[in-house]
Amino acid sequence: MATPLRKTLRCVIAAGTVAALTAACGGGDSGSGSDAASGELTGRGPITLVQGKDTSGNVQKQVDAWNAQHPNEQVRLVELPEEADAQRQQMVQNAQAKSDAYTVLNLDVVWTAEFAANRWIAPLPQDQFNLSQFLPPTVRTGQYRGRLYAAPWKTDAGLLYYRTDLVKKAGASGPPKTWDEMKQICDKVAKDGVSCYGGQFEKYEGLTVNFSEAVHSAGGAVVDDQGKPNVNTPQAKQGLEFLVQGFKSGFIPKQAITYKEEEARRAFEKGGLVFLRQWPYQYALSTKSDVKDKFDVAPLPGPNGPGAPTLGGHNLAISAFAKNKATALDFIKYLTSAEQERANMLASSEAPTLAALYEDAELKNKYPYLGVLKESLLKAKPRPEAVRYGDVTKAIQENAYAALTGAKSSDQALADMQAQLGKLTQQ
Repeated sequence: MATPLRKTLRCVIAAGTVAALTAACGGGDSGSGSDAASGELTGRGPITLVQGKDTSGNVQKQVDAWNAQHPNEQVRLVELPEEADAQRQQMVQNAQAKSDAYTVLNLDVVWTAEFAANRWIAPLPQDQFNLSQFLPPTVRTGQYRGRLYAAPWKTDAGLLYYRTDLVKKAGASGPPKTWDEMKQICDKVAKDGVSCYGGQFEKYEGLTVNFSEAVHSAGGAVVDDQGKPNVNTPQAKQGLEFLVQGFKSGFIPKQAITYKEEEARRAFEKGGLVFLRQWPYQYALSTKSDVKDKFDVAPLPGPNGPGAPTLGGHNLAISAFAKNKATALDFIKYLTSAEQERANMLASSEAPTLAALYEDAELKNKYPYLGVLKESLLKAKPRPEAVRYGDVTKAIQENAYAALTGAKSSDQALADMQAQLGKLTQQ
């Protein structure tokens, strides 16, 4: 969840463009626990794992399994709010206070640059992780200026959840590949309390994700290859207008302006939507809902064919101010092991970061969409990964939200967004 992604925009795409890793600080050797705010990963003893709400319940099970084997190095799960922005705020406050209350941080992939640049997290020893086993895009999300700061744990890419029964009822041969095909299906079956399309449109990180997907799907870019803002373009306008006109026409229901991940999931599972843009985590939950056996997933559509999903996910980092960093490093290795990533996928449908698991027979049998997911992950586009990510995403959210609610025209919203991001570029 986003599965939710944070001084210049030259660094915006640093985590997404660095290809090589240099040597990071070493060591997971035992220590006295007095390593807080030092570069050494020493000290053994109790630690905390800090993340958003454990909606699957499986993280606590993994923690319990670790605790059973490590009586002197117990892990306590600290759950923050569901909303990504609130999670980031609490982690930033903890770091600014130089508190040792948080040990292992479950970071949204777009926070790496901010936390690393501010020295809120400690570099990880790259030689203790077999990075070649991870999907390449996931490794890049944990890097900053050539060093590994966060280990890939769970990855994400936007998918189209759709009602198989309603798509069949509409006479379609399969899920839509374009926005127009999606509208044509909805014209036939979206009625009697069933709306067409939903996503995450509340003014929070999910809106940055959905806006970025619409722009990228239309062939545009939020930032260019040099990290400069590029939203005042015809392609960006086409993407934003898809969402704006969706709300105006009823293609997107009015209440979707309040949707975050969980609100959108519940609307789909209660039968209120034909189509939903959502992260992989929903799959396992939906198999236990009112739409079980009546839904599937497909690549996101775009204006002329398959769209461009946003790369999401979460990585594991160690707070620079924590005690017992050696225990924290071993716990991160435990959670990112093939055994634990596989078990988590089976229990939660959250996408693993290890490439080999996408060929695992049992996983493919339980989740036949794994091929679609892997394809989406490899094609996914990163969000701006800025050191000042909070300012960047706020500028995107506020202007996109103003367009969706009619407070600004699409032209004005994009012009204002371009200007605000331009100022950030110069800082």
